[in-house]
Amino acid sequence: MSTATAGGPAAPGLPGPSVPQAPRRASVVRTRSWPAVFFLLPALVLLGALVVYPIVYSVYRSFFDASGTGFVGLGNYVELFTDDGTLTAIKNNTIWVVVAPTVCTALGLIFAVLTERVRWGTAFKLIVFMPMAISMLAAGIIFRLVYEQDPDRGVANAVWVSVHDTFNESSAWPGARPRPDSDLKESGGSYTTAAAVDAADPANLPLVGVPPQDLVDAAEAKPAEPAGDGGVTGTVWMDFTKGGGGEPNVVDPGEKALAGITVEAVKDGRVVATATTGEDGTYALPAEADGARLRLPAANFTEAYNGVNWLGPSLVTPAIIASYVWMWAGFAMVLIAAGLAGVPRELLEAARVDGASEWQVFRRVTVPLLAPVLAVVLVTLMINVLKIFDLVYIIAPGATQSDANVLALQLYLSSFGADADHGVGSAIAVLLLLLVVPVMIFNIRRLRRENRR
Repeated sequence: MSTATAGGPAAPGLPGPSVPQAPRRASVVRTRSWPAVFFLLPALVLLGALVVYPIVYSVYRSFFDASGTGFVGLGNYVELFTDDGTLTAIKNNTIWVVVAPTVCTALGLIFAVLTERVRWGTAFKLIVFMPMAISMLAAGIIFRLVYEQDPDRGVANAVWVSVHDTFNESSAWPGARPRPDSDLKESGGSYTTAAAVDAADPANLPLVGVPPQDLVDAAEAKPAEPAGDGGVTGTVWMDFTKGGGGEPNVVDPGEKALAGITVEAVKDGRVVATATTGEDGTYALPAEADGARLRLPAANFTEAYNGVNWLGPSLVTPAIIASYVWMWAGFAMVLIAAGLAGVPRELLEAARVDGASEWQVFRRVTVPLLAPVLAVVLVTLMINVLKIFDLVYIIAPGATQSDANVLALQLYLSSFGADADHGVGSAIAVLLLLLVVPVMIFNIRRLRRENRR
């Protein structure tokens, strides 16, 4: 009967040699759990004091009235969805979440892709990213001035009015009007003489209402002489003498001429002649004007175009979103540019070799490869805009702040405003938390999927 040799296979029916097993190595976490807990304890205490406790207390406080003594159950939450201010805030927050992150991400993607093709791309990225160094408070003050209604102060309206006036003629003397005792009568913004004019006597048309600062460069008015060819003449001037004095409806020395005013001669409702006043305020109409009534069209006196009311009820939210995009488009661009730097260039070149256009390469190769980065940027900005407060509070004027209201601002006003109600404020805080949590869960799941790849 033979036996297995050392190192050889065991004979059939006999147990083989025992193989020594290596001792299990205890995990590092188990063997060093107490030091880990010791170092994590300060962070856990701070997290509990600054995050967990406020959340729990806010939920608890939201079930009580303004004084904190009377239990109202879900009454505060019912008030949220019946109060006009809160409903406006929810609507505006929806607009913010949909528009602002999408525009910022799209601009960031465009900037990141295009700046790779220019030599001064780094300088451009620096300029676009610079607004991130400005606080929300400072940015709000800047754009509050940018959106000023007065074109002499607000940059947005200064540009808008300049473009408008390039294609549309402005009135000669906005705000000018006849003297109360003059022969001119108002009709639909125009001023017409009550009686027909005679070629033998100059038809003087006195006006008032022009600010003195607008007359600094105006020439002195000149009394018109009768026309020798049967035409009608006259003077249009500012019938006001500085310091008082002078005779009404008479061109006195020192009174200013109103140049550039259109004068129409009207017979039977039809314009038969037109003239424009010169630098000295005089005008001359042909003989067809004899016996007609003179009319100063409304176009001479319409107020100057004052631009767009950017902070009015209809535009205040888009205007504030534009200021947010100005700040955060650079953030999106930098993150997307970092992701773009890791895209294999071989894939892009292979697509071009296969005949793909630049648009096809961008849409079918670049964007899919950047999808994880775009998701990070989009989700981060969505969480950020759900808590937007500073820009809305600073930029929106008091008259339209209710139209630009968002949940964070409503939370502040409900908790610390004139009629403070901490119960309603806590309910708004809980609502904000519930809106942020799904976005955070989506982000965490996305990160886990990325780590498993």
